[in-house]
Amino acid sequence: MTSSSKAQSRVRAARLEGRGWLNTGGKRLDLGSLKGKVVVLDFWTFCCINCLHVLDELRPLEAKYGDALVVIGVHSPKFEHERDPEALAAAVERYGVEHPVLDDPDLKTWDAYAARAWPTLVVVDPEGYVVSTMAGEGHVEALDAIIGGLVATHTAKGTLDPEGSPYVAAPPAETALRFPGKAIELPGGDVLVTDSARHRLVRLAPDLATVKGVIGTGARGRADGRDAEFNEPQGLVLLPEEVAAAVGYDLVVADTVNHLLRGVNLATGEVATVAGTGRQWRMDNGTDAALGVDLSSPWDLAWFEDRVVVAMAGIHQLWYFDPAAGTAGVYAGTTVESLKDGPLDQVWMAQPSGLAADGDRLWIADSETSALRYVERGEMHTAVGQGLFDFGHVDGPAAEALMQHPLGVAVLPDGRIAVADTYNGALRAYDPGTGEMSTLATGLAEPSDVVALGNRVAVVESAAHRLAVPDLAEAAVAGRHHRVTRKRTKVAPGRLRLDVLFEPAAGQKLDYTFGSPVQVTVSADPPQLLAEGAGRTEDLGRELVLADGIEQGVLQVVAQAATCDAEAEHPACHLTRQDWGVPVEITGDGVSTLKLVLRS
Repeated sequence: MTSSSKAQSRVRAARLEGRGWLNTGGKRLDLGSLKGKVVVLDFWTFCCINCLHVLDELRPLEAKYGDALVVIGVHSPKFEHERDPEALAAAVERYGVEHPVLDDPDLKTWDAYAARAWPTLVVVDPEGYVVSTMAGEGHVEALDAIIGGLVATHTAKGTLDPEGSPYVAAPPAETALRFPGKAIELPGGDVLVTDSARHRLVRLAPDLATVKGVIGTGARGRADGRDAEFNEPQGLVLLPEEVAAAVGYDLVVADTVNHLLRGVNLATGEVATVAGTGRQWRMDNGTDAALGVDLSSPWDLAWFEDRVVVAMAGIHQLWYFDPAAGTAGVYAGTTVESLKDGPLDQVWMAQPSGLAADGDRLWIADSETSALRYVERGEMHTAVGQGLFDFGHVDGPAAEALMQHPLGVAVLPDGRIAVADTYNGALRAYDPGTGEMSTLATGLAEPSDVVALGNRVAVVESAAHRLAVPDLAEAAVAGRHHRVTRKRTKVAPGRLRLDVLFEPAAGQKLDYTFGSPVQVTVSADPPQLLAEGAGRTEDLGRELVLADGIEQGVLQVVAQAATCDAEAEHPACHLTRQDWGVPVEITGDGVSTLKLVLRS
């Protein structure tokens, strides 16, 4: 596209509409008040791990460009719980969001910008025109180039306002813990909890309130040693005594935002990095050396089959870590975000976030599919859950039961599986013997983990900043079934052309070193929606055929493109990837071409 055609097609940015604003001191913002700023609209939802990755990618750009750049988080919820303004305010604090956030529960601004995926980024220039749209994560270099170019251009034109920010920080909170994530019982009865928003580990007495010790300075970072730093740590697992003695540390921590596993010697408080490079996984880098592999948002840990299994939430997989051998790699999953059972190398998961081992079974809280799943004898099975788009609070037979974004799981002494049903604010129990799901407690504040402590069951009440022991009497709940509701795209029956639009960032080119640099995988919910075109290809476009007799469904598209630096002695590689769930309605007046923007 030439520069003149780009100028002719300039599009004025749409209005920012929603229920209210956060991080502005109560002020409502509009694009007029942001004139003179480079604006990046970040369409996100707080359940989405890819959205959380983008928050971390934006931080260095916000620091680099200062007040010349304004990031606006447009919160466009997926789950019912995410429509709650108090839950959104908690999430903004939990994840350290330091820019204005528009609360858009009815997806008005989402629709105005034709967003189809979480996350989506839209760059608006200082004169109020859209200059770029990007879906997914991994766009740091492209954003940096675009923002830098806009700053230079509008400085020269005199149309840049580099001073003043609409961001107003919320006052600091005073609680002993702040958004704790996961917890385990230590030998002797103390409980260790990841104090996630304060980037440290806290040791509590058996009363679950008295603080007996802290590991970590509380500063966001990745330093090892006795003055260690963490970055939003989550899962914990104790190693067997003989393994701990051999490797010199007792405990492994999922240091989530650092994309690392850390080893902790409980006697000395010494912390060491034991797996990960600190780089976020983009593609296989050809090694199984634990300190040489890239990880992606490890969220929970369990000791299973004589090694640590890692819930690798950021890429929808399970990984293994062998402390004695010093190796790590993929245990289960393909990176496709959906729900499919079977042999471990073929399954699909969606943001696994909780693990618990029970003999020959490993139980998994698969959060984005609102599912409870398990591994047994080399295969994965789903006990409860129906997929990415169905959720709710329904007890009864497993085939009918529903949850809403569960994050934690534990094995109870009686053999039932306890689930922290996070967005329902409930503690649930699944009985493997009867196949029944029940509710044990309600009214909990975003429970993120469950710990069996002898005859007590403790819940990490993350949004209440505490560990609690709820009354486990069976709770009667009126069943609620929700389905993700987004504006459906009208498509014509029969043949449908799918085009994924991708343009390499400035200074990059498609990388053909290992074959085709692009992959597109297409599936559907229900699967019968597609008569032809499902599966994986190495082209950005293809012909689909919609089946007769099905009026609506969801097209699930996973696209990735590998690029490398065009003019560099040692070129860096980059992987752009996005998952779309596109609700479609088959109608005679629908479109015959579906275009999804990976980067434009």
